[in-house]
Amino acid sequence: MKFAFIFLLFIQIFSNSNQISIVFEDETIAEVDRAELTSVVGDEKIDAEKVRKFVEEINMTVYKAPKNAELDDYGGIVPEEIGYKLNKEKFTMDIYKTFFDKGTTTINVPILPLYAKVDSELLATIRVKRLGQFTTYFNRRKKARIQNISLAVEAINNHVVFPGEVFSFNEVVGKRTLEKGYLPAPIFIKGKVYRDFGGGICQVSSTLFNAADKAGLEILERHSHSRRVPYVPPGRDANVSWYGSDFTFKNRYNQPILIRAKVYGGALMIMIDSSEVVNFKKEIV
Repeated sequence: MKFAFIFLLFIQIFSNSNQISIVFEDETIAEVDRAELTSVVGDEKIDAEKVRKFVEEINMTVYKAPKNAELDDYGGIVPEEIGYKLNKEKFTMDIYKTFFDKGTTTINVPILPLYAKVDSELLATIRVKRLGQFTTYFNRRKKARIQNISLAVEAINNHVVFPGEVFSFNEVVGKRTLEKGYLPAPIFIKGKVYRDFGGGICQVSSTLFNAADKAGLEILERHSHSRRVPYVPPGRDANVSWYGSDFTFKNRYNQPILIRAKVYGGALMIMIDSSEVVNFKKEIV
C-alpha cells in the first residue's frame, strides 16, 4: 500500500514536471504537456504542426480587436480602444526554447498592439463638413420593422470610408438573422409581398443611397425594388438582400467620409460628413 502511494506520487511529480503553463495577465490560460507537442509519444522530437496549431489556439484565446473612436448620441467623441494579438513568432520561439527545460515551465504570452483605424483625432477632423443628408419616415406602430431598421442603423452609424475604399451595405450590416435580433417583416420579391428576417432595412439602404448621391459619392451598385416603395420618390430606392442585391459606393475624395445614422421617433436621418479640406474633384485610382 505504501509502495503504491509512493508510486502514484512519483507519477504525479513526473507529470507536473512535463507541464508547460501559459500565463496571460497573471492568469494561467492553458497548460500543455510536452508529450502533446511531440510527433510520437515518448519521442523528444517536437512536432512543428502541433506547435503551430497550439499557437493558433492561444492566439484565439488572447486576441482582442481594436475599437474605433465614435460619436455618441450627443455628438461627443468616445475614444478608441487599442486591441492586441499574440506575437506568434516570439511565442513559437519561446515554446521551442522551453520545450526541453527540466521542471515546470511557464511562458508569459507576448502580445502585439492593434491600433484602431479611426482614432479620436481623425474623427474630430471628419465630422465638421456636411456633404450630404437625407431623411425618410416610417410607421412607428410596426414594431418588427422598427427593430430591423434600428439594428441596420446601428451597424452603419459611425462607419468611416477612407479614400479609394468601397462601402458595401451587405458587408457592413452583415447577415440579418434572429440571433442578431432581426425580426420577420414584409419584403418585396418579384412584385409579391413575403415575410423575412430583416424586412424593412431597405429603407436604411435607400436613405443611405440618397444621402450618398447628394454627397457626390460614386454609386457602384444599386437595384430598385420590383414595386414602388412609399418612403422615397420613384426610382430613388436601393434594394438589398443577403443572397442577392447589394448597395455599394466608392469614396473618390481625398478625405475619409463619416456616415452618421439616427432614428428620431418615426424618422430616419442619414448624414455624410468629412473634413474642411475635402476635395470633391480628387480622383483616387
